[in-house]
Amino acid sequence: MSAETDTQAAEVANTSGITPMSLKKTLTEKLDAQYVTIEDISGGCGQAFQATIVSPLFVKKTTLARHRLVNSTLKTEIAAIHAWTPKCFTPEEWERKRVQEGEGLPQGV
Repeated sequence: MSAETDTQAAEVANTSGITPMSLKKTLTEKLDAQYVTIEDISGGCGQAFQATIVSPLFVKKTTLARHRLVNSTLKTEIAAIHAWTPKCFTPEEWERKRVQEGEGLPQGV
């Protein structure tokens, strides 16, 4: 059942204890991620997240292997939310993508 009001959505988000910041912290620490963005795509209830993760641990890994690594790292958190969509890049892939889009790798992130 989904929340019918903003207050109910906030209560659901608070009960899971999963926040974009907690996900980012875990990924940064456990995957040596150089860049992580987490977007709450649930409409505010905190039950669906989309992530961009840049880590040297993804080098020479297939997309499936990268997703398995991320999902095993966030096993407990993923069990507490409704939807999780990771996009995983090596630092080199990310830099190429940013250059193609006219941006550089953010410094100090």
